Amino acid sequence: MSIKILQITAAYKPAYIYGGPTMSVSKLCEALVEAGIDTEVLTTTANGKTELAVEPNKTTQIDGVEVTYYQRLTKDHTHFSPALFSGLRKKIKISSKLQLVVHIHAWWNLVSIFSCAIAKWCNVPVVLSPRGMLTNYTAGNRNSGFKSMIHQLMGKSLLKYCHIHVTSEKEQQDVLDFIQPKSITIIPNLVNFPFVQQNNQKVAPAKSAVFKLIFLSRIEEKKGLELLFDALALVEFDWELTIAGSGEEVYVKSLRLKTESLNIAKRIKWIGQVNNEDKFQLIAKHDLLALTSHNENFANVIIESLSVGTPVLLSDQVGLFDYVQQKDLGWVTQLTIEDIQKKLALAYQQEETRLKIKAMAPQIILADFNSGTLINRYIKLYLNLTNARL
Repeated sequence: MSIKILQITAAYKPAYIYGGPTMSVSKLCEALVEAGIDTEVLTTTANGKTELAVEPNKTTQIDGVEVTYYQRLTKDHTHFSPALFSGLRKKIKISSKLQLVVHIHAWWNLVSIFSCAIAKWCNVPVVLSPRGMLTNYTAGNRNSGFKSMIHQLMGKSLLKYCHIHVTSEKEQQDVLDFIQPKSITIIPNLVNFPFVQQNNQKVAPAKSAVFKLIFLSRIEEKKGLELLFDALALVEFDWELTIAGSGEEVYVKSLRLKTESLNIAKRIKWIGQVNNEDKFQLIAKHDLLALTSHNENFANVIIESLSVGTPVLLSDQVGLFDYVQQKDLGWVTQLTIEDIQKKLALAYQQEETRLKIKAMAPQIILADFNSGTLINRYIKLYLNLTNARL
């Protein structure tokens, strides 16, 4: 009997405004199709507060993957889409002769929660990739009242039905501190490395006395930019910081005001969201990528940065911190201004270490995050769930 995977996600590319999760889900789906696995995506037209310019309720091919974008009724984080729920029920019904798995990405939105309920009702196994959503930090941060209500009403029982997929050991521990799922499996994200694979000529930062840092991610509170700013205001070397990403206008404005109060505004360049094709060259032109997040399940940007040889500074609350430590690919900091300042100074002073990372990191990353190896682990997870039902 053939296997079919229905991938459920509130947003899918080209909704790059949502950052890493959009890239991770699409890369997984494309790799599954390339491996010969029947894969279909059900998503919404979400693109932040606007909608994607796509024809809703019609299946289309996006880089080889069958994708159906359904209209949503709410434009906020809930992404309520009755059309998607109806579509999911129909897909499950017509796939009754297949070994079916529903793979849901992220939590705390109505697409994920009601899709999980439908799959449970139809007795279809569910893989849930929480994408950093099942942590005590996330549950208590932003819309905590809504999350608590959803969790008590139906979320808790639905999560017990799910087989959880996490992307790092840290995320696994975060999830286990929050719930006890049916099972839990660690498989890293699949990450695109087009720059490394297609370009033999290496890009390096221009020779300069100024230490060039970059932050490339969605701009939101959990990213810890306030702490990074406070630490940078205290360092004793010349630096400049590029901030590439988008966020809520009010929050971004508050960050700009903070840089002015710290008298560091002139050292910071806000360049907005960067498209996927340009970001690798942009990262490669910097000396260090910084990510001092309060909570991060994986952080694709760490792997993307190392894939072009740019060392990283990350907090010990980022899922990949232990990997970076084990491979000596950067500097790990605690979430205090003092320790961030100290690790920034070390990264600046240890030029030989940075040069060593630049030379070695790309090949290490390509070996450790080989898409062919990782996709086989995802397929094995799906097969184990379908075989358990036979």
